[in-house]
Amino acid sequence: MLATMLGLVLFVYGFVLGTWHQEDSLEPTQETVFIDASSKETYSSAISAVVASQPRQLYEVVRIVDGDTIDVSINGQIERLRLIGINTPETVDPRKPVECFGHKASNKAKELLAGKRVWLESDPAQGERDKYSRLLRYVFLEDGTNFNLAMIRDGYAYEYTYDEYYKYQTEFKTAQKYAEANKAGLWADETCGGETSVESIRDNPNSCDIKGNISSSKEKIYHVPDCGSYDKTVIDESAGERWFCSEGEALEAGWRKAKNC
Repeated sequence: MLATMLGLVLFVYGFVLGTWHQEDSLEPTQETVFIDASSKETYSSAISAVVASQPRQLYEVVRIVDGDTIDVSINGQIERLRLIGINTPETVDPRKPVECFGHKASNKAKELLAGKRVWLESDPAQGERDKYSRLLRYVFLEDGTNFNLAMIRDGYAYEYTYDEYYKYQTEFKTAQKYAEANKAGLWADETCGGETSVESIRDNPNSCDIKGNISSSKEKIYHVPDCGSYDKTVIDESAGERWFCSEGEALEAGWRKAKNC
């Protein structure tokens, strides 16, 4: 029995090492190895022995990109991390408008992580990196709090399964049910016009999708989605540009409407 368990752990350890030396996309391919659902308990028990042996080295958080993506300093290099098992409304993708509740989710991440040190955990079932070369990790605060889980439980993120299984999938799904039942964050009655499904949150027409751009001549101009240059206008919040939830809000803040609208 002991020999069998040792063999299983060594097999999983070899799988981990092989995965860490690949920069696989999350897109499934013929070469991608996935864990069969029937082997979840065996996989979880065996991999826990490997993960538990990983040193809990602390890394400095240098930037919060949004609620599910952060930059961390690792061995003198800045690495971008995509958090496993969660998704938050979009705020920084130039191809998309800011999604409902996006800024609040991002601000919550800043509140919990800005200037902090964290330790990281990988998951062999998810691979080392996604198709954008971002490291895939669970993030833990120094006191052991699972940041990914906390964001879901408090309603600032929702559970997101890309592959069939990941280590904390059961806990994350339970945390989302808790947030929904307690109407936390995303699930509050007043959020996104009272819509509480993930799909309606992402597609809600009341998202803050008006782009407040500052021209090269320092003129403040806002663009609504049907403006001619809306799609090619990129918002740089560090330069004072911003998103608005209504035209009235933009006008009140001193922006004028683009002439090609």
